[in-house]
Amino acid sequence: MNVPNKLTLFRVILIPFFVFFMLFEPESFTFRIIAEVIFCVASITDMLDGKIARKENLVTNFGKFMDPLADKLLVCSALICLVASDQIDAWIVIVIISREFIISGFRLIASDNGVVIAASMWGKVKTTFQMIMIIVLILNLSYFFAGTLIGSIIIYVEIVLIYASLILTVVSLIDYLVKNKSILMENI
Repeated sequence: MNVPNKLTLFRVILIPFFVFFMLFEPESFTFRIIAEVIFCVASITDMLDGKIARKENLVTNFGKFMDPLADKLLVCSALICLVASDQIDAWIVIVIISREFIISGFRLIASDNGVVIAASMWGKVKTTFQMIMIIVLILNLSYFFAGTLIGSIIIYVEIVLIYASLILTVVSLIDYLVKNKSILMENI
């Protein structure tokens, strides 16, 4: 097994540990820091595995399948933990996860037709905002600074990140569908 695929598997292995530290004692700042470190390490492996695979010509079918799956598992796990912690509304997470399923299905249809749908600029911006939102929410600083000016400011930052991520999720979905409507129409 090559290094990029090992990094992808490592990311998947980190997910249960991340979930444990997010949910076992949700009010523990120590556990939140550990969860944050795990999430950030897992996110870094995502960046590294792709770069190494392309640079060293180590792209495999396993990697093509597992890398995006590992990403979705990590992000979905984080979002579900944040719902369980009452930090983000379930309906927002449902929209975000639904978009991921729709795009994944759409990519499968395109792939069956010999078309590769690359990540769009909107998709990359969406991912960036989602990752920043998740990183900020994992720390739960608004809880730890509750009742202070800093806590109030953090709450507004969290709200802006949540709704920016939601809007970018919808915009990126529409962008993918509009740009690739011919593939969709051929398969209806």
